[in-house]
Amino acid sequence: MNSAALHHDKLTWIAIARLGLIQASLGAVVVLTTSVLNRVMVIELALPALLPGLLVAMHYLVQFIRPRMGFGSDQSGRSTPWIQGGMLVLASGGVLAAIAVGLMSESLPWGIALAIVAFMMIGLGVSASGTALLVLLAKRVDEKRKAAAASCVWLMMIFGFAMTAGISGRLLDPFSFERLVLVSLSVSCIAVVLSFTALYGLEPKVSKEITPNNNQAKLRFKEALADVWQESRVRRFTIFVFISMLAYSSQDLILEPFAGSAFGLTPGETTSLSGLQHAGVLCGMLLCGFVTNKSKSPSLSSLRMWTVGGCIASALAMLSLVMSGIVGPSWPFLGTVFILGVSNGAFSIAAIGSMMQFAGVGKEKREGVRMGVWGAAQAIAFGLGGILGTGASDLARYLLGDPVAAYASVFLIEAILFMAAAILSFYIRPVERVVQIEKQNTSISGRLISHGGSS
Repeated sequence: MNSAALHHDKLTWIAIARLGLIQASLGAVVVLTTSVLNRVMVIELALPALLPGLLVAMHYLVQFIRPRMGFGSDQSGRSTPWIQGGMLVLASGGVLAAIAVGLMSESLPWGIALAIVAFMMIGLGVSASGTALLVLLAKRVDEKRKAAAASCVWLMMIFGFAMTAGISGRLLDPFSFERLVLVSLSVSCIAVVLSFTALYGLEPKVSKEITPNNNQAKLRFKEALADVWQESRVRRFTIFVFISMLAYSSQDLILEPFAGSAFGLTPGETTSLSGLQHAGVLCGMLLCGFVTNKSKSPSLSSLRMWTVGGCIASALAMLSLVMSGIVGPSWPFLGTVFILGVSNGAFSIAAIGSMMQFAGVGKEKREGVRMGVWGAAQAIAFGLGGILGTGASDLARYLLGDPVAAYASVFLIEAILFMAAAILSFYIRPVERVVQIEKQNTSISGRLISHGGSS
């Protein structure tokens, strides 16, 4: 065990930052496939935007397998092999995706076929490495540091997004498909090396157990999943994650078109608007992580307060966007977008902190399955969010005949979803209350046994 990384079996801030490097590496590979390759397919190859949209949605929907990945992490007793294996699959998928885009310029059918395989590999790699990383954080981070640790890891992932997009954008000029593959290969290799280096010595080795045959392993996974799903907290939190992340992701693809339609902003101005929103998200993440870490008695109750408050604030911000479409330029639109970002950042980090605490409550050795269920709900919500958001706005535009009113109607639906998520989060029982009840029940049972024995 690496004493520099561990203290009383809990991760230090240096160790947490090392896990953040892994998340940043993961984000670096993903951002090339979701942004750079997207642009190349639409602009350089003049392909329909639906194609990259479906490929990105596929990489989200493949993450339905996350509970199985989490179960594997539980069974092995270690997260490290799953993180390493996931990063190798993810990096390979990223390189194959770049090769597939180049192949599309020569043979579109073969290029699309290879891209499907590549994006499925990306989804599998993210499922394995991302789920195992969250399990490691949930098991080894002190309760007081849950939200702050989540903030640190997610901020480093965003940093990985930004740095990779900026550097790769410069390296791709002058553009060629050979250069695209070379940049993708370089990013993937750096991500793998950085991840393996950051993981070294973070997790103690455990004795290997006898590996069961495939049928028994499959049966036990079904049993583990059924056991976890019987827990009311898991079911409620899964629904909360899906609804909140659906509302969170549905506005990503329509906010900039709304700004252009309602306020006449130029493409450059709407891009700056997106930057303002993401700055708000970073502020919300930092604020939640800092306050919960500095609190004298941080608990899941305080995380729940941040989650509920963030969802309500997000709903109010969405209603403010609706009003901006009605009132027009006199409405403080830029301030609304920034507040929306702050609210989104605060509730998402609080929710992740709660997720990390909830993962260890219930039957033992089920942390990975629980984290996998919630990760799958989040991924599916993100995959559907962009499709449903744009589809609903198109339908509303057809029915209402006004693009501004169409976007505003979608914002209204998202506000309702955020309020529903806030209500769900409010009624999810805090861990402290569960432990207290369990102790009371144990105490009562002990007194009854003692009384029965004495009589």
